[in-house]
Formats: sequence, C-alpha cells, structure tokens
Amino acid sequence: MADTMQFDLVSPERRLASVAASEVRLPGVEGDLTAMPGHAPVILSLRPGILTVVSAAGTAEYAVTGGFAEVSGEKVTVLAERGLTRAELTAAVHAEMLAEAKKVADAAHPSVADAAAKMLADMEALGTHINL
Repeated sequence: MADTMQFDLVSPERRLASVAASEVRLPGVEGDLTAMPGHAPVILSLRPGILTVVSAAGTAEYAVTGGFAEVSGEKVTVLAERGLTRAELTAAVHAEMLAEAKKVADAAHPSVADAAAKMLADMEALGTHINL
C-alpha cells in the first residue's frame, strides 16, 4: 500500500488543490469520513464544513459548501459547489454565504424544508469551526 494518494479539490471557479496526501478528512452529509491510502471506493455527498488535507507540506483546510467526493485507494477527488481556502473564509465571506443559505432555506418547499434547515445549520456551524 502506498503512503500517499492523489488529492484534487475543484470548484466551478477554480482548482483549489492537487497534492499527494496521506489523509483527507471530509465533511459528509451522513457523517464525516477520513480517507487514507488504500481506502475502499466510495462516493460521498458533502455538507457545508471544513475539509482537511494532510500532506508532506503540512495540514491545509478548505471550506466547502457542499458537493461530492469520490474516494478510492489511490485518490480522492472532490467537486465542491463552492470552495475556499481557510484564509479566504473571512467573517464577511461567511456572512454572505450564510445569507445565501438563509434565502434558500426560507424559499424551500415544505417537502425539502428539513433538508434546507439542516443545510443552514451546517453553514452556521462552519463559522464556529473558524471562530467567527
């Protein structure tokens, strides 16, 4: 088994990361998951949260608002709805993201109201992870 796996993080705007990682911690909709080299294949829906990557260069954190991750033993590929480096997630940016999430939650049809409320709660929790 290899000591690292390829990690790629892309959002519609740009490629945020492409590194050889020893560990990737993903904020999954159904629970968080840590992927390491040799991990069984899985496709994971992401919730708003902090994605953490451990590589030879150190630990890097990224804020994602949702998306999907494809995990295999050799690689982790994340397609984020919106992704930012930890440094880019300022209080002002978080407030903007939270306002967008509130609009979605307020406009949600009753059939998806619970999911919208959960998404809003996850977005609010994202701020606590970065001490906002």
